[in-house]
Amino acid sequence: MKKIYFFIFVNALSAMVVNAQMFDDDIESYTVGSKIAASSPVWNTWSLNNSAAEDVTVVNTDNHTAGGSKSLYFSSTSANGGPQDLVLPFGGVQTLGIFTYSSWFKVPATKSAYFNFQGGTTIGANPQYAMDCYMDANGAIRILNGSVTKLTSTYPQGTWFELKIVANLTINSWTLFINGVSQGSFVSVLNKVSYIDLYPANNVAQFWVDDVHYDVMPFTLPAVNGSLNAIAINAGLAGQTRVPTVTVKNAGAQPITSFDLTFVNNGSPSTQSITGVNIASLASYNVTLPSITLVSGAVAYSATVSNVNGDPTDDNNTISLTSVTPAAGRMVVGEEGTGTWCQWCPRGAVFMDMMAERYKGYFAGIAVHNGNNDPMRNIAYDAAIGALIGGYPSALVDRGADIDPNAIEADFLQRIVIAPKATFVNGATYNSATRELKISLTATIQSAITGNYKVACVLTEDSVSGLSSGYAQVNAYAGGNAGVMGGFELLPNPVPASLMNYNHVGRDIIPSFAGYPNAYGTSAPAGQVTTHTLTYILPATWDPNQIHIVGLLIDPAGRIDNASQTTIAQAVANGYVAGTQIGLGISQLKDQVDAQVSLFPNPGQSRSNVALNLGKAATVEVSILNMNGALIVKKNYGQMVGSSLLPIEMSTLNTGMYFVNVNVDGKTTVLKLIKE
Repeated sequence: MKKIYFFIFVNALSAMVVNAQMFDDDIESYTVGSKIAASSPVWNTWSLNNSAAEDVTVVNTDNHTAGGSKSLYFSSTSANGGPQDLVLPFGGVQTLGIFTYSSWFKVPATKSAYFNFQGGTTIGANPQYAMDCYMDANGAIRILNGSVTKLTSTYPQGTWFELKIVANLTINSWTLFINGVSQGSFVSVLNKVSYIDLYPANNVAQFWVDDVHYDVMPFTLPAVNGSLNAIAINAGLAGQTRVPTVTVKNAGAQPITSFDLTFVNNGSPSTQSITGVNIASLASYNVTLPSITLVSGAVAYSATVSNVNGDPTDDNNTISLTSVTPAAGRMVVGEEGTGTWCQWCPRGAVFMDMMAERYKGYFAGIAVHNGNNDPMRNIAYDAAIGALIGGYPSALVDRGADIDPNAIEADFLQRIVIAPKATFVNGATYNSATRELKISLTATIQSAITGNYKVACVLTEDSVSGLSSGYAQVNAYAGGNAGVMGGFELLPNPVPASLMNYNHVGRDIIPSFAGYPNAYGTSAPAGQVTTHTLTYILPATWDPNQIHIVGLLIDPAGRIDNASQTTIAQAVANGYVAGTQIGLGISQLKDQVDAQVSLFPNPGQSRSNVALNLGKAATVEVSILNMNGALIVKKNYGQMVGSSLLPIEMSTLNTGMYFVNVNVDGKTTVLKLIKE
């Protein structure tokens, strides 16, 4: 049954006309197997042409309506989601009044769902994201506004539940309800709605939707009214400090000159009186509170605004923040696939920076660049990450499932509580004249291990910039049409190279993406201490003050078990420890600015590759020798420049270790190759 109502009300205070509308659809009037946009005069698809590929099928496999049998079913097997992409218009762009949207969802355990509210006049041609709602596979629900997480909570998996958003657009106060219970309120940067877009956003998306409703009703401002719009506390780990901010909105017609604010932190209230202010009608005022220390578990934080201009009435707001206690010595790694050519990759940069700031000391971010014209690309690292992700931007947390960068935090919170098998201490020496960096990774086994545990080291660099065209970032967020994204909405498309600085750039990984095999033998008891070392000549274009050393412990299944991260100065302060050499890094090629050489896969079985990136033309020769120094094969490639992959046939080699000598204009880099 579909019902659409339109009313007209006059707001006496503002003398503006407000359209009141109401829509209900229980999906029961459609034929099972039909496409809803093709069958309905109201529903449509993202491209606004009832696209068959984007349309959604009416099913009778599950439903919520009492006495009914039908619902809408969404799913995707693509890492980037789709092609289903269903939209419902809200009767134009709504900017005033109280807007309510509700529908019933069912999301199976381990699956996910997603929708967003648009605020533009025409979807697709001028999309503006007023709100994103992610229902993650772990049962978490996240409300995002641009790049900012506004609200987090949980939803019931495997059963039907009602999700409702009530947005007072007049005063910009949005509230999320799950099964009628408020999960908290927030302020929208856009504060207008025009469409809902229901979209299976990744390859684990699967959900049903039923009993869809929205209405828009007028709202009249009282004379005096203080509204507590939002409590903002960044998520974090137990023991971290955070500074809460409370947003008070003047939801009345008269200016607010004074009020009392009570904040309750984990059951402990504190009140302050705010005087000497002049908050105009519909204006907001932010109150910054003293810092708090997060504690483990779910904690309710509430605030009440009262005594507004002496009026005894009050308004309150509550949020719940769940903090977890990190496992001792634990650091989580996020590897992001990105590229300057990628129009949506600014999203990855924003979320990587957010994670690095919010979880400093617990999160190591690595941006692995892709694309022949991207000057920050490391060929071997890019190839290895590219084989694990389905598109750009994408991210891997501890080399788990391929996810969107905006979901890094959810995966991080699951991994940070897992006790690591070993902890690292980074040590180093650095010669600023020769730019020789010697690194030691000293691991202390925390619990006994067996099997092929590997060790690797990544060098990352912050604040990377350049003036060549390759450093310009393509930017789909330009103009704000795709919503707020950490300031990229204020920048042009493309963002000129002169305005870009790139953080977390994955410069190199040594000895390989897979890591140095059997780094601790076939087994190691708790308490065993083992050190691995490597030597690296930093290219002249790299800033040693912006370099981070990231140690990786990789388990037999290929997941990162633990990591360490320090600056060069911090590692030097820790002291260098002699140990087993696992690799020589880039450069013995001191006259080859930006020259890069590495091996992948390594270890390998049938084939490996020398990944070579030369900053200028040079003569290249590759030799393979056994452990006794006997030459097995040599090949002269002549003059080369730029990025190249030079294959190494391994099928005829016996299991063991070999030396690969890469000679560039008479300068040789020696790499170790392992045949499994």
